[in-house]
Amino acid sequence: MAKVVIVCASIMLLAAGLYLSAAEGDWPGVDETVVEKFAEEAGRPPREPYMNTDKGDLLLFLFLVAGAAGGFVSGYCFRELFPSARDKK
Repeated sequence: MAKVVIVCASIMLLAAGLYLSAAEGDWPGVDETVVEKFAEEAGRPPREPYMNTDKGDLLLFLFLVAGAAGGFVSGYCFRELFPSARDKK
């Protein structure tokens, strides 16, 4: 039991150290390093998105709406998605 606690604590400390070391620098994403480079080479400079989700909680709201719609649909079709053993016969 003590070995498990030591291993778990070591993993958590390692993960915290990696997180803190990665959070210090600004790491560019794939969009900035690859996609934008190839788009500029093809003559397509970056533009503003149609719906900017970086402002406020718009992205969270969109995920909420999508989750509610998906939950409603899966709840409505629950018996068809997960038939019971009695219905399979």
